[in-house]
Amino acid sequence: MNIDKNTIIGWTLMALVMFGFMAYERYTAPSQEEMQQWQAKQDSIRLAEANKELEEQNREARQLLQQATDTLNPLFAASQKQPGTTRLHNSLLSVIINNEGAQICRAELLDSVYRGKEGGNVILFDESDNSFSINIDGKQANIRTADLFFSPTEQTDTSVVMVAPIANGALRISYSLIPGSYLVDVDVQAVGLDGFFPSKTRTMDLVWSQKMKQQEKGYDFENRYSTITYRDVDNDTNELSSMGNDEDETEFEECVKWVSFKTQFFSQVLISDADMSVSHMKSEKIEAGKGYLKTLTAELSAPFDPSGRQPSRFAMYLGPNKFTTLSDNEKLLGASTDLDLRSLVYLGWPVIRWINRFFMIYLFDWLTGWGLNMGIVLLILTIFIKFLVYPLMKKSYLSSANMRVLRPKIEELTKKYTRPEDAMLKQQETMKLYSEYGVSPMGGCLPMLIQMPIWIALFNFIPNAIELRGQSFLWADDLSTYDDVINWGFNIWGIGDHLSLFCVLWCLATVASSMFSMKQQQDSMTPEQAQQMSMMKWMTYIMPLVFFFSFNNYSSGLNYYYFLSSLTSALMMWYLRKTTDDAALLKKLEERHKIRQQQAASGKRPSSMMSRLQAMQEKQMEMLRQQQEAKNKK
Repeated sequence: MNIDKNTIIGWTLMALVMFGFMAYERYTAPSQEEMQQWQAKQDSIRLAEANKELEEQNREARQLLQQATDTLNPLFAASQKQPGTTRLHNSLLSVIINNEGAQICRAELLDSVYRGKEGGNVILFDESDNSFSINIDGKQANIRTADLFFSPTEQTDTSVVMVAPIANGALRISYSLIPGSYLVDVDVQAVGLDGFFPSKTRTMDLVWSQKMKQQEKGYDFENRYSTITYRDVDNDTNELSSMGNDEDETEFEECVKWVSFKTQFFSQVLISDADMSVSHMKSEKIEAGKGYLKTLTAELSAPFDPSGRQPSRFAMYLGPNKFTTLSDNEKLLGASTDLDLRSLVYLGWPVIRWINRFFMIYLFDWLTGWGLNMGIVLLILTIFIKFLVYPLMKKSYLSSANMRVLRPKIEELTKKYTRPEDAMLKQQETMKLYSEYGVSPMGGCLPMLIQMPIWIALFNFIPNAIELRGQSFLWADDLSTYDDVINWGFNIWGIGDHLSLFCVLWCLATVASSMFSMKQQQDSMTPEQAQQMSMMKWMTYIMPLVFFFSFNNYSSGLNYYYFLSSLTSALMMWYLRKTTDDAALLKKLEERHKIRQQQAASGKRPSSMMSRLQAMQEKQMEMLRQQQEAKNKK
């Protein structure tokens, strides 16, 4: 067979290509491990695609399940977001009600008499400050109004009905402002929800919390009057402690008529037609400089009719702590019992409160009715009160003056009884002398003690008189807070960041008044008594210093009144000293002495404090004499 050259070349090339391809396949084919990795990767891709498809099926299933659940949820419609607010207002008050929770989220006083720190209207609270929720247990779901959205209906300038659809019915919360007042009527009523609540449901829980805005310049002073106040069913008004620890928390079961979150000059009061029970109250102090005073919280329980036939009726007072305003607004409520909202104005302890309530308030209102500057009103008030107590001050002064003119006779007794063992006899003779001349060492103390309730009454009244708020006088721009004539911008322990000039003037006037009093007392004392009273002399200078550290943060109106009072007292003491004739006074005492000697000669003994003290001294001396004789016999 003839094979040409080209054929051989062709077959050779084909063989080379075949062997080359076989060699390539042998040396480039993946290993068994690589094949396993590749196969695992392919399996992972197929599994991810399968999981994705399954997740999509599950998501669709969940959506269908959620739709079915929402259809069965009685609160589903009310839980859908419906943002919005409603504003109600009258001539004195403006409130904004949020669709979310149907709660008052802002309260603003429109009365131009009350201004905020920046000069605008007083804002009692904003949405971020106030939280109020009504909680009612249901069979399938529990109502918590803070989580629900309400729709406003039947709206006017002063009223609105907030409705939240629940199951086949609704929960209605009605708000209505009483014209010319700071009152808001609130009704809570279930409509068509007979089967929604358990048969034993008869109450609803109220959870109220609020951050109290700092409305005044003085943080510390305003904080003292910021607390939770409540009126119990026994007609007693109580409050959580506003002093002491930063936090005051109380757990108790007590029925109340109203609960108030109050500051120095403003209050938010929740009043119920039916008695409420309180389970928890809490007051937590907020650090200074943040624009707030305290966070106040109250948890209450109020009657609730699940059938809806009888709405739960409440009222809210959102306004000033002014005695007459609180009284007028309480009358508008027409309550069958005494709510005594006036007790929100702190007037002191019982006796002190009566002085303020039945005297000081009427006197102050009468003076402010003249339209005078409040500094002038306080000046007239001081003069009027000093005029009332002048007879007591004069009686106290004359008692000391009587002892002063008898001082030479007391010194004679001191020279007569020099031995230590004669001390009791000397005291007895001194009391006898005072009795014979009709003079009582206690005569100067009692009239001064009678004046103390008035001093304390004004201590409680003036800082709580809202009429002084924002009123300027001389260098003080607000008589309800401190007058920081000098302010160094940083806190010094015990003083603060300022110096109150009225406080300094009061302390100086107190020193002057005390010096007059001490001089008067020293003139009527024996050297021994004067030595014993040396400590009182130091107290004369120490007490004003104590007053300064205590009252530097107090209201300038109070310090101004005390300054006027101390200055007037010093002037009165100076006047009495200048107009008292010691010779004429001694002559009068000598005449009294003769009359008492004649009474003693006839067997009559004058009934007086000194006579009783003298009799007690004589009995004590007789007992000591008998004890001494018994001791000598032994």
